[in-house]
Amino acid sequence: MKGDLVGEFVRAVASDEGLASSALIIARLDCPQLDPAPYLRRLDEMGAAAHARFRSAQHSGSLSRHEAVAILSSYLFEDLRLSSDPDGDDDPRNSFLNEVLDRRVGIPITLGVVYMEVARRAGIRIEGITFPGHFLLLCPGDPGEELSSASLVLDPFEAGAVLSERECREILHERLGGQVDFHPALLAPATKQQILARLLVHLKRVYVGMRSFPQAREVTRLLLAINPSASAELRDRGLLAYHLRDFPAALHDLETYLRLAPSDELDQDDREEREQIWQHVKTLRRRVASLN
Repeated sequence: MKGDLVGEFVRAVASDEGLASSALIIARLDCPQLDPAPYLRRLDEMGAAAHARFRSAQHSGSLSRHEAVAILSSYLFEDLRLSSDPDGDDDPRNSFLNEVLDRRVGIPITLGVVYMEVARRAGIRIEGITFPGHFLLLCPGDPGEELSSASLVLDPFEAGAVLSERECREILHERLGGQVDFHPALLAPATKQQILARLLVHLKRVYVGMRSFPQAREVTRLLLAINPSASAELRDRGLLAYHLRDFPAALHDLETYLRLAPSDELDQDDREEREQIWQHVKTLRRRVASLN
């Protein structure tokens, strides 16, 4: 990965722009020569079309939240035939915004990015929710209103369906089998950085599953660029460098990980992992020394 791509990504994440510019930089991991301009124009056109539908529906006053999201969901999922890919978790194309716009299929988080970006251009505020196991959307209430009573939770994977709290609880149980207890705070809006980090973590998992270690390593570089204190990503970048036989880089990252990661109050699994990393470090020290 060229350093300028990392720099572009960091600047895009820190900017006041929406998610699309940053997501299209991520897509350059797959297509380095990708021109983002046609995709940004397409989103602009989609936003203008959605706005026109809002205006035509405003015959007797302003639209309610329910009416606005119903119109937007109908436009995206019925008129444009945007759809979910039920078997697409392991397809890297579903993590790239250009591919999702071209193929009109995606996974919850990329469908959610399209939904948020079109909504923003149409004048409707939609936030992302990094809900455990399943990315959701939030049409928030007015400032000062209670989240539970005034906001709408939407599922981009189910054509923008409005979810009740009970349905959110069911999704949590289905995805995580009771490992996480439901709490309303799980439905709080996520930051731009949190959404992009979640997209990158998913893409890294896909690449590791494909044994595409060079690509997975590039993903960790983007993750660390926006969150240098993410020790798990530092560990993963070191392990990926080890797989790629880049021993000096692996040694640097894994030694740094052991130095930064807390060593007290670890559970049994964490202690075993730390011991495994330490064994890797000792092996790497011998390998690196033999190269000198």
